[in-house]
Amino acid sequence: MKTIKTAFFDAKPYDREAFDAVKRPFGVELKYFSGHLSADTVHVAAGTEAICIFVNDVVTREVADALHAQGVRLIALRCAGYNNVDLKAVYQRIHVVRVPAYSPYAVAEHAAALMLALNRKTHKAYFRTRDGNFSINGLLGFDLNGKTAGVVGTGKIGRVMTGILRGFGMRVLAFDPFPDAAFAQAGGCVYTDLPTLYREADVITLHCPLTPDNRRMINAESIAQMKKGVTIINTGRGKLIDTRALIHGLKSGKVGAAGLDVYEEETDYFFEDFSSTVIDDDVLARLLTFPNVLITSHQAFFTREAMANIAQTTLGNIQTYFTQDQLPNEICYRCSDDACQRKITGKCF
Repeated sequence: MKTIKTAFFDAKPYDREAFDAVKRPFGVELKYFSGHLSADTVHVAAGTEAICIFVNDVVTREVADALHAQGVRLIALRCAGYNNVDLKAVYQRIHVVRVPAYSPYAVAEHAAALMLALNRKTHKAYFRTRDGNFSINGLLGFDLNGKTAGVVGTGKIGRVMTGILRGFGMRVLAFDPFPDAAFAQAGGCVYTDLPTLYREADVITLHCPLTPDNRRMINAESIAQMKKGVTIINTGRGKLIDTRALIHGLKSGKVGAAGLDVYEEETDYFFEDFSSTVIDDDVLARLLTFPNVLITSHQAFFTREAMANIAQTTLGNIQTYFTQDQLPNEICYRCSDDACQRKITGKCF
């Protein structure tokens, strides 16, 4: 079997463990680099045929040009999102594959965990009791049962989240550019428009990819339409939320709580340890001061099952591309739709 040399960027110990555990049958030789892919680091991919990147590795036109010049033929994303890749820059030069689904349960369950922690303030209670403080003043929550949840995006993750929310006894409103009536009937949710969802939901949870149409969809205008005290959960993409508008909503009390697993400018911070340094991102630093904001470091995907699926699918994508002349999980460069007919016919309609 041909050995496929692959440069693996932003490699963390848990990445190495997951990929090394399953790589042998795939014939992929992984060269791990701890740094992010950028114009300054792209040169280390010289001599490889593929690169493997994550959410904070950015493929700009400059990076794409360098990869192409070095003979790299494949960019394998070990994640579902691909907004960090300039698809026009790689068009007809370098193929791009991704992991469209690794564990929708992992992400949906984490979103529910953020929602529950914020509501019942378990993160605050944890520190109180460790200090010997058993007062419950300030820890008042509300019953989720009977409340209204708004789910934005009803792909695999959104559908799992809908089931969790229905299990709490919540009324679920959903928004998706491509509503699925059969799912709504079976899943017990109601599709509606965004203004209605904003107006009626007690909790809003985002489970959609980042597109030009929904960039900063949570902004000053949309927040103004929401219920006073609304809880906003984002485990999708950071740029779905205008963070400054969110901060204003938190300060005014319009937003009652926010659970964020992603952040607009997370690239320089998330997945890294800054505990002994000063965070010089003033917006992120301000968010961290709110007692009703819970931020996690893009860890919603991070379960044993998801990591195993990511490793298997990514290595399978690489192997299939180089040995079977197919395009597994490939993104259509013209319409950015992985369900595009191009996968079958070679043409985008």
